[in-house]
Amino acid sequence: MELSEKSFEVTYIPEPNLAFGYGQISDHPKDGLFLYGPRSASSRSKEVSIGVIGTKEGLSYFRNWAIRLGGFIEVPPPGKTDKKNRLHLSNFPGIEEAFGLLISPGEFVERKIDPKALDTATRTLNQHESVRKAVDLYIQEIEHHDRNEERKVDVWLFILPELVFERCKPLSRRSGLELMKGEFEKKQKTRSDLPLFEDVIDQSDEEIFDDIPDFHRQVKARLLKLGHTSQLIRETTLAPEQFVNKAGYPIRPLQEPATVSWNLATGLYYKTQPEPPWKLAHVRPGVCYIGLVFKTIPNDPKEHACCAAQMFLNEGDAVVFRGANGPWKTGDREFHLKGSEAKNLVSKVLETFKDKHGVPPKEFFIHGRTTFNDEEWSAFQEAAPSGTNIIGVRIKTTKGEVKLFRNGDYPVMRGTAMLLDERNAYLWTNGFIPRLDTYIGPETPNPLFITVLRSTGEAPDIRMVLADIMGLTKINYNACNYSDGLPVTVRFANKVGDVLTMHSAKGAEKQPLKFYI
Repeated sequence: MELSEKSFEVTYIPEPNLAFGYGQISDHPKDGLFLYGPRSASSRSKEVSIGVIGTKEGLSYFRNWAIRLGGFIEVPPPGKTDKKNRLHLSNFPGIEEAFGLLISPGEFVERKIDPKALDTATRTLNQHESVRKAVDLYIQEIEHHDRNEERKVDVWLFILPELVFERCKPLSRRSGLELMKGEFEKKQKTRSDLPLFEDVIDQSDEEIFDDIPDFHRQVKARLLKLGHTSQLIRETTLAPEQFVNKAGYPIRPLQEPATVSWNLATGLYYKTQPEPPWKLAHVRPGVCYIGLVFKTIPNDPKEHACCAAQMFLNEGDAVVFRGANGPWKTGDREFHLKGSEAKNLVSKVLETFKDKHGVPPKEFFIHGRTTFNDEEWSAFQEAAPSGTNIIGVRIKTTKGEVKLFRNGDYPVMRGTAMLLDERNAYLWTNGFIPRLDTYIGPETPNPLFITVLRSTGEAPDIRMVLADIMGLTKINYNACNYSDGLPVTVRFANKVGDVLTMHSAKGAEKQPLKFYI
């Protein structure tokens, strides 16, 4: 949208508060957890059963880190180049003190990976086969436990050596391998050209080529059907002092230990407990948000895409619903569902909401990166029961076409909004945060462009829509950050789509979001 020379209203959307234990609130997850504990805090700590898979060294690294998680980890003092005031950093009080969780390193279910077997698997010339073999080494350990052990594991942790990241990601350089150059490397990118050498490809197992050769995505897809949550952690994250370059510095930059501990502990809590560690403090009852996800299916000559809906309730709960595959990309370069598929997908979400709350939602917000055409919107209307107002909202990132400054030179405050009219606004979800006394970012922040596209009932006030989006930037439970730049409805769209388009994810039609991240 081009801005004319007319003046626009600039307003401020207050920072949303979060709810923690004992009915207390705070705007910062770390403060709330430090002072009050998680939202569903109880008087007794909860013991978590953890399964750990890794090499002998990797298991040792995590065991040592788990011991650290049980104690106080202080933010290091500022150095010569650091700011004296570092309010964006917080001491870690210990996982039991902050989250009420007990983890006992001596009680971990440990499954050991042979590093030679992993090295051999990842040296397979064809990368699709190489990644599948590496993933099999880890998944087989979980399957073996499920078949032979009665002890329940709440979450599986994959402790990964660096060779997994060097060899098991798309377009990776696959360091340490002497690969054949030229035509073979070019042709192995498409399924039709893969069977070049009989000693490289097992042609009876060609479905492996329907999965992108990405270790992380394949693990998440395989575990969807096994019903396990997981966390992938690099050995270099746990023991950076063991991985240094010739100059004695860590081979990859890392956050300081307290921040790493906050993030690991938050992920462990979210993936093992029935409710998230914090919730939005002030929400309207009967509100449901979904984020529509479209992802092109790899190796599909018809350019089909998988659609899905991420449902977020005002309590913070999140569920992913898989829709149908189809030719959803249209001539306007946007993704649009056919009427029957749009109705079916939204109906699944509405039924789940009613099962949980007993009644349909009063307000049903559909967030997307594109517009909704007439066929889609008619289908949404048909799916919605009487009394439910459906509101379609487009959320687009911008790349510098609009800039605002505070006092002429400084980034604007997070929550600043420029209202263009009753349906369109720019919202700065990144910016200066008074609570932290800083703006955490490399350059002047860019706003989101928010448009209320349609509604079946009365159109909501644009300020209310912006306030909702601000709240949804604070419920990313995969880390313990003050806020994100994107609302959670679109924040995880790519990650969810990446997993759902994997061949090995077929059959998983409805799972909590915690299985995907």
